[in-house]
Amino acid sequence: MLLMAVDLGTSFIKAGVYNEQSECVAIYSEPVRDERPGPGIFIQRGDQLFESAVNCIKNVCGQLGEKVKDIQAIAFTGQMAGFMGVDKDWRDITTWSCSLDSRYIPYAARQMEFLKDDFLTIAGTNSPQMAGKVEWFKNEFPGESKKIVKYLMISGYMIGRLSEMPVDDAVIDQTFIQWTGLADVSKREWSADICKALDMDMDTLPKIVQSDFICGYLSKAIAGKTGLQSGIPLVSGAGDKAAGCLGAAITSPGDMIFEASSYGALSCCVEEYRPDLKDRRLDVIPAPLPGKYYETNYVPGSGITLDWFVNTFVRQEGEKLSKAFERVDAEAGKVKPGCNDMMAIGLLGGSAMPLLSSLRGMWMGFDWSHKQGHFYRALLESFSYDFTLTEKRLEALYPEYDLSTVRIIGGGAKSPLWTQMNADVMGKEFHRLNREDVAMWGAAMLAGSAIGLFPDIVKTAQKHVKVEQVYHPDMKMNETYKKHMDLYKQYTVELTEFFERIKKLGKS
Repeated sequence: MLLMAVDLGTSFIKAGVYNEQSECVAIYSEPVRDERPGPGIFIQRGDQLFESAVNCIKNVCGQLGEKVKDIQAIAFTGQMAGFMGVDKDWRDITTWSCSLDSRYIPYAARQMEFLKDDFLTIAGTNSPQMAGKVEWFKNEFPGESKKIVKYLMISGYMIGRLSEMPVDDAVIDQTFIQWTGLADVSKREWSADICKALDMDMDTLPKIVQSDFICGYLSKAIAGKTGLQSGIPLVSGAGDKAAGCLGAAITSPGDMIFEASSYGALSCCVEEYRPDLKDRRLDVIPAPLPGKYYETNYVPGSGITLDWFVNTFVRQEGEKLSKAFERVDAEAGKVKPGCNDMMAIGLLGGSAMPLLSSLRGMWMGFDWSHKQGHFYRALLESFSYDFTLTEKRLEALYPEYDLSTVRIIGGGAKSPLWTQMNADVMGKEFHRLNREDVAMWGAAMLAGSAIGLFPDIVKTAQKHVKVEQVYHPDMKMNETYKKHMDLYKQYTVELTEFFERIKKLGKS
């Protein structure tokens, strides 16, 4: 028996097929096309995304040959924040607008002025996106807005198109609802109070479903294009961060994971949502497990920032990106903690938690002695400080939990330098896992749960992931880093006003 997972990422769409032993037996991916016609504009067209998803499914099925008939269900994972508005025939009216498309920010900022606490305590977020994007689109494109029948996340759009279900039956998985800003995360339903305050027509919102819910079935037309059998169950799945937590067996209260990826995140499994009203460093994701949540903090584009640095300042002509990373890692490893009195802000995409959208990148304190490795290490240290400040809020909010270890996944987990740095800055053991495909495997498990293949999904998750390497914290280094981290916390707040002045100068 085989299960398919489709990952609808920001940069790539992937389709992978798994057996019951969690082995990926076939995989295919292709880059996602996007358009960037101006500052703050990031467009991904629904038809192109759908075409890529179908093509990935077709190609991965082609690898299986006769075994394609063993695929029993398909589940979805991928981008968690954004919005798409469709008409009655599933036509994409808005394009898929992810968090990188920042045209909505002024509308979100206005909403935050009067709903800031409601967004955090009820909706579970410091950074509402669908709420702001709906208002933005209604105001900037009023004619097109009138055609919209449903507002969706990207996975709901794919399920609708693949099943050819009526648009009124559109769904959204529960793990996506917090960044809409429109839901009551504790009740896992749309918030009538927030929707009323924003003049939001609740009939335009999709049905909220559990992560292992069978939403529809593969249509005959799409089956013919992909080589699959028609009628295969299409399972809701979960957003990439939630699916990754499941795939990494973050299933018990106090389990923590650091996702060192394009949108780096620190998440902790909890049984009760406690809003961080003090520092506003935490959002909450309803977990794909009954009665559980993931308190989480993500940095918009943290991994993208590191890629940008290496591609712009390190990578040589004809050199593979992985080799360039290895080279600059080695250089940064020779630099002492604190980078010879140089510090950085690595938040090139702003801060989502707390919401400081004007904040951008900066290096400060450098002189003629500082080289490439210093600048790169300063970026790494800045991200470690940011996530450690989040972990300190978790300790304050959940003092009853054992928060002594952190699991690490993602591309950054391949760097011994950064993994050890995180262990030292946070003062925690960091456990590198034996698999990188946790989000895809998490989605595949949800597909298996939906059809009864995995009756105990927690035991299944725990069975198929292992700790490959342990990094122990150096507590002397921890004391050194603490002073820098305290300063980092101060200047990310104090310098926000200056970044706002720079932004205004650009508009004048």
